[in-house]
Amino acid sequence: MGPSSLDRLREFLAQLPPKSQALLMREFERAIENGGADAAIANIVLAELRKIVRASDDATPRTDDPARLMFEPVEPFLIEGSGAVRPGQVRRSSLMPVWMWLSREGAQDAVRTYEAELKNPQLSATEIGRVVRQVQLAAAQAIEAAANGTDRRGFNRIGTPAAVEDIPAIGAVLRVRESLEIFGARLPGQIRAFTETHISAVTAAMNIPSLQTPQALPFALSIVMQRLMSPWQIIRLAISVAASDDEVRVAGTPYGMAVTMAIHDLSRLVGELRNDVRRGKFDDTANIMKVLHDGLRGLRTELDIRSDSTWGRQLSSMRAEISNALQSEIGSVPGRVRRLLRQRPDKDITANSRVDEMEVTETAAFIDFVATCRNYAGELAINEVTRRTYSDLQQYIEKATEALVETLRASDARTRPFRYAQAQAAIRFCEVMFGPDYASLMNKAVEVAKSGERKKSRAT
Repeated sequence: MGPSSLDRLREFLAQLPPKSQALLMREFERAIENGGADAAIANIVLAELRKIVRASDDATPRTDDPARLMFEPVEPFLIEGSGAVRPGQVRRSSLMPVWMWLSREGAQDAVRTYEAELKNPQLSATEIGRVVRQVQLAAAQAIEAAANGTDRRGFNRIGTPAAVEDIPAIGAVLRVRESLEIFGARLPGQIRAFTETHISAVTAAMNIPSLQTPQALPFALSIVMQRLMSPWQIIRLAISVAASDDEVRVAGTPYGMAVTMAIHDLSRLVGELRNDVRRGKFDDTANIMKVLHDGLRGLRTELDIRSDSTWGRQLSSMRAEISNALQSEIGSVPGRVRRLLRQRPDKDITANSRVDEMEVTETAAFIDFVATCRNYAGELAINEVTRRTYSDLQQYIEKATEALVETLRASDARTRPFRYAQAQAAIRFCEVMFGPDYASLMNKAVEVAKSGERKKSRAT
């Protein structure tokens, strides 16, 4: 289905009464489930129907932000920040400088007409779509003309190097908007495992000439990666196209950029992991480590990558960066635990002595972090330090907890609150290290030691 056919389909579906649209959606969904409809065509129709239904939920289309409307096709590919981008990505911060350039000199007449038409309150949703598409094509043509011209000084007046770098990609997305929409509609909403069946379906869906250009292909691949539960598996598409797992043959095809994209995304996760661990944030650490573990292993096992190649050096660099970032943090955990659980002489404990609850919580999170690292240590090059640290923690926490119970039993009224707080911290660590059953057992021992001492004091 070409762009013009898609436009006619949109107009036809938009003219249907809401009840007819809902009925048509149900019929297509039922037909797909029963295998009675062409999946590609049905998915396209359903996607357009859902867009129309969602749009109809808004009483008035938003036309107060012309730039937002024009750049809407770029939205799925935006990333935050001003760092490096891979193929198939655009920095969000680049949109406004590009819009200003288009308004000022790139496509000033088209932008002026576009803004004027959007001010017409009588425009229907279909007419707004037509106006937006016109300015998108004008912007794409202006960007392409400036990029291919001999004088590129106009780009330099955009304002930021990042926007200058991103503007060709923005123009590419605006130019092939319909093709990207058709391709996205043909894909499943989510792909758990990128099997041969899925690869064949994606390859067939991507057989749109306008998506096979070096400028557009990265964005089509990005759409696939967004649907994959494990985005690194995009390399399987490149391997299938090359009909080989040899990195030289894979890199020699246009789809070789899929490997570069996968490596870039894993490298970005390495940075996130490093920053989270340094800040003591472990909410998403286990998930990040699993993604890195699976991705690095998948790249090494599914692709024949030489250690001295560009991809090989990138993988080695990532593993080294992970190892360097995690080893020092892993190695510091036993010291944190000892500082909290060490036995203090009675003379050093005063009425104001306290166990910092926040530090206990942070240390428990670090212990859990070490335990999580054990699952992925081999692939992330932290096997030795993780194994040694985990063993040290097991031995120390077990012995320290038992010692604290005995000390609590013999403590007096002045030292008992601090000893008890230490014992409670130890129980939290036991729960992380040995599980809730062992922690519950030790908690009973602590309470018995504490209550038994109180009875002894009253009897005295």
